[in-house]
Order: sequence, then C-alpha cells, then structure tokens
Amino acid sequence: MAASTHTVTNQAPPLVGYDVFTADKALVAAVERHLDPGLLDEAREDLSGLGKSTGSAQVQEWGALANENPPKLRTHDRYGNRVDEVEFHPAYHRLLGKGVSAGLTAAWTRPGGHVRRAAGFVVWSQAEAGHGCPLSMTHAAVPALRTDPTLAAEWEPRLTSTVYEEGLGPADQKAGVLFGMGMTEKQGGSDVRANTTVATPLAEDGTYELTGHKWFCSAPMSDGFLVLAQAPGGVTCFLLPRVLPDGTRNEFRIQRLKDKLGNRSNASGEVEFDGTWVRRVGDEGRGVRTIIEMVAMTRLDCVLGATALMRQAVAQAVHHCTYREAFGGKLVDKPLMRNVLADLALESEAATTLALRLAAAYDDGGEQERAFLRLALPAAKYWVTKRCTPLVVEASECLGGNGYVEESGMPRLLRESPLNSIWEGAGNVQALDVLRAMQREPAALNAFLQEVGKARGADHRLDGAIKDLLTELADLDGIEGRARRLVERIALVLQGSLLVRFAPPEVADAFCASRLGGDWGNAFGTLPHTLDLASVVERARPVA
Repeated sequence: MAASTHTVTNQAPPLVGYDVFTADKALVAAVERHLDPGLLDEAREDLSGLGKSTGSAQVQEWGALANENPPKLRTHDRYGNRVDEVEFHPAYHRLLGKGVSAGLTAAWTRPGGHVRRAAGFVVWSQAEAGHGCPLSMTHAAVPALRTDPTLAAEWEPRLTSTVYEEGLGPADQKAGVLFGMGMTEKQGGSDVRANTTVATPLAEDGTYELTGHKWFCSAPMSDGFLVLAQAPGGVTCFLLPRVLPDGTRNEFRIQRLKDKLGNRSNASGEVEFDGTWVRRVGDEGRGVRTIIEMVAMTRLDCVLGATALMRQAVAQAVHHCTYREAFGGKLVDKPLMRNVLADLALESEAATTLALRLAAAYDDGGEQERAFLRLALPAAKYWVTKRCTPLVVEASECLGGNGYVEESGMPRLLRESPLNSIWEGAGNVQALDVLRAMQREPAALNAFLQEVGKARGADHRLDGAIKDLLTELADLDGIEGRARRLVERIALVLQGSLLVRFAPPEVADAFCASRLGGDWGNAFGTLPHTLDLASVVERARPVA
C-alpha cells in the first residue's frame, strides 16, 4: 500500500520559467522613463531576452553550481612552473560569457548605454551575483583609461567587446578581455595613500616595475588590472597586463584566494609583485584622481547589485506567499503578512528607481548631472546597500523554515547581502565622501536640491522632510559625527522625491508615510494599516 504521508501539498512551486525583466514593473517603468523613445523597442527586446534567460531553470542551475563549486587557485603546473591561475566551474564561465555577450561591459558603445546596462545588470545579477565582479571591473576601467588616449585606443575595444574568451594570453590576440583592480593593502585598507607598493621607472617612457602587494585584488584571473603604487611623484595609477606582448607571463603571484562569507563563485585574491611590468595611466602623483572614476562606476554597480538582491528576495517572498496557505487562506491575503510584503516591496522599488536615475545621469553626461552624481552616488551607495541585508532577512522569514534551507536559494542571497555595503568603500567612507562633496563642491549640493525640488508641493511629508534636511545642513557643528544620519536623510529624501514623481500613488503614499512621515516602526511590516497595501504587493508580484 502506497504511503500517503509522502503526498506533497501546500508548497509553492519553484519561481522558474519567467521573464525577470518584464515581471519587474518598477524596473520596466524606469527603463521607459529614462531611455529615448527611439531606443525602447530594441531595449525591451534585449532586456526581455535576458530576463527570460535569467528566469530559466538552466541558468538558475548554473548559479547554484557556480556557488557550490568555488574557484580554486593553481599556483604551479605539473612541472613546477609558476602559473598563478584560477580555475572555475564551467557554470561560472557560462554565466560570465552570457553577461559579456549581453553588453554588461559595453555601456560606453551605444546610446542610452548606461541605463540599458544598469537594467541588464539588475536582471542578470539575480541569476548569480559573484560573476558580476569581473563584469563590473571591466566596465568601470574604461573612464580611467580614457585619461590616456593612447591606452584607451588600445584597450577600450577589448574591454567593451561582447565576446568572452576565457584563459590567459596576449591581449592583442584575444577577442575580448576582462579587467580587475588592486587598490588596498594590508596596512592601509581604504587609506590608499598609505600604500607601500613601489613603482620604479624603467628606460622606456611610461613603464615601471612594481614591488609590493595587494591585500584585496578583485578578479585575479583577469587579463589586466588597474593598480595603485608609489612612484617617485607620489601615488600613481598603473595598467598591469597578466601576459606581456611577447607572450610571457608577467610577475603576478597569487598568494591565496579569500575565503569569503558570500560571493563564493567569485575569486578575490592576495597578490604579490616582484619586478612586475606596468604602464603608467595618467600623471605621477595623480593616481587617486585617475582611478576615482573607476571607483565611482563600481560604486554604482554596488547599488545595482544590492537592488538585484532585494528584488529577487522580494520576488521569492511574494511568490511563496501567493501560493502558500495558512490559517484558512493564502498568506498573501493575511493583513499582517501583506504589510510585511508591502514594506519589502517599497524598499525594493525605491532602490530600483534611484539606481536607474543614477545610471541615466551617466548617459546624460552634462555638468549638472555630473554634479548631481558627486553627492547622490555615495549617498545611494551608503543607504541602498545597507538596506539590503535586513530586507533579505525579512524576505527569508516570509518563507518560514523553507527560507533557511539552502535549496530555497534564500541563504545564498543572505550571504551575499552585506557585500555591496563593504566593497568599494564601506559605510563611513561613503558618508565622509558625501560631506566632502558638500564642503568642496557647492554645485553638487545645488544639483541635489534642484533634483528633489522637482517634487516639492506634491506631498506634505516630502516637503517637511526637505525642510528638516535643509535645517540640518545649516548646522555644521559636529557634522562628521552625525554624517551617517545626514546621508540617510539625503538618500530617503531623494528616493521619496523620485517615487512621488514617478511611482503609482499607492507606492509613493506608503513610502512618504513611513520613511518620511514617521508612521513606521523599527522592523519591516509596520506600515500604517490604512494604506492600499494590496496594490503595492500586487505590483511586486512576479508573474511566472
């Protein structure tokens, strides 16, 4: 007699076989808002294709395999020769290849490229986050290299290629290359001016030898790197190729790979330089200024990465609660669960709306938008990335015990969630960067105030928050000690202004009531019960 106890009931089906892009109403609206109408049809088609791939069972399996089989360091070959190579599971290469072919390193080559890439990055990162690191570094290297037109002409076509070619070889013989970055050292961390790696000039103009180390080297399997070192004229930026033009390996010793909390599929290494050949990028002593645009682009990708994690967590939570029954009905229809889901959905939509607004500023490229980014980007990086972990924790709880089990995928999201807040400058670094922008570049604050001012008069809670922010900005006493509080308010006011202008009324109303109006508790699920929460949840529901 068959055992009836093994009949499976009341379990949500897997969230698979759906279009991750078109199911994200906030992301679709942002793309339509920021792209020229003439680009929309092509962009929708491309992003929908990527979204279907992301939501497919095959790609979801790739993501799981890449994380279950982390990279391995191979320092020597069978004969004892030093090779310093990183081996990855085939699933990682498939993910990375798809990301390159989808144009996630090629924003610089087409109109509206930054918005299209940002949307694609949010979509594709939901399949697996770890391979986003080399995609991000490769994309971000372009503006730094453009400080040297000769280097840019040589390397930019390789960096923006949509062809992924794994393995090391001379860059001029590859259809496309990847870049990494090496800034921090053991003794300095974020204080890169304390770096001790020495760059000694060689006879050929613009070439040097490096001696030193990097405590964190991103994507150490890459074809090239931008690194900082102490030249005779001070901290300077250099381009370090892994393979020299004659085909020999450059001195690039990977001492070990970091054993990280999350981001398991991606390699992060400690490397040593000993007579390593490099080319100078920019002027001696101007290394931080040269590489700062690369850092800015990777900070935007931290915002995008956190946005992707939040969206996937919310999608999984809403999907589960749509199918799961408890206490006589669907979880999604229970008032308290609906409050939790709506609160999570608000956080996710606010992050999405802000992230795509930042990408659009890069596409515009005008002086006003550059000034806006100078303040808005570090503020967004600070706040959006910090909201990621509590959101993923709460979303996991919506699945109950299932959310604590690896097969659900939620633990992987949770392990990944703190990463974007730490990388590319942790919270204090971002907060202090906002203060510097306000103190040294008045145009940055003016651009921010003009942006949020576009929504003035539309919601009294937003108006009050802007007024309170201006009052706080007028008091500079002890401003460094309260920088986090100030930056949080800047980010919330900016998100509120964007949602009031562009989001459905029920979304803007709930955000302003809770985040700006003070009608909110200390945990998710504490929204005012009088709001239209059902509509907020329905907007966030992924349609499989």
